[in-house]
Amino acid sequence: MKLNSAYLLASSFLILATNAFAQTPKYEVSVSHLRNERYCEVLYGNRDWLSLKIKVFSTEGLNDCPEKLWKGVTEKTITDMHSASFVKLNGPRYWTIDGIKATGANTVNHERESFGGIEMNLRAVIDINLWQLFRSGHYKATPVSRETKWVYQAGKEVYELVSPEGQTYVMQSYSQIVNPTLTMKDLPTLGGQLKLPKGWTYQARLLKEDLNLEANGTAYVLQDNLENSYQRE
Repeated sequence: MKLNSAYLLASSFLILATNAFAQTPKYEVSVSHLRNERYCEVLYGNRDWLSLKIKVFSTEGLNDCPEKLWKGVTEKTITDMHSASFVKLNGPRYWTIDGIKATGANTVNHERESFGGIEMNLRAVIDINLWQLFRSGHYKATPVSRETKWVYQAGKEVYELVSPEGQTYVMQSYSQIVNPTLTMKDLPTLGGQLKLPKGWTYQARLLKEDLNLEANGTAYVLQDNLENSYQRE
């Protein structure tokens, strides 16, 4: 089984009518100066009949995912260690956001593991059914359960995909998984490397004021064909 990103698959989120008047969550963790910072993720999970529970571990806040150690991490080692039915190595990646604010047990916790000598913290737990997994793919938005605020600062560039319906997805990280030479300086003209579906467009935009993308329980995330990740605005 394949998964395009730590952030592409999650269980549906039910919003109660009373939540319409809920206050903005009080964030427990705030991290800044993230733009172009390197990180990696390890995802693994176990199948329970027609569902799959996936743990997402990240190096964010602990280390920059040293390349020599990362090359030594294998899917087989993690599969054997956890008797996992699903494993994905997701990295290296680089943030295109300037800061993160986070809360909630799935995002802020103290569960930590070491993969090939690389320390990582649990950052999400994803529950999906196998039908969702098989329907996943590039340029397809799926819900991810998390309570976060992505912070993009005024005066900085953002990189966006716009769907035929006019929905805007803002890049949260670029990836060197498909194109190992991709860097931040390539992003303003990245559209030339993308295989955009009919009606989709890619654009770079200079922010005149701060942009904050909040996910108060659910974020809608997709990836392009280079496995760069975007969140719906």
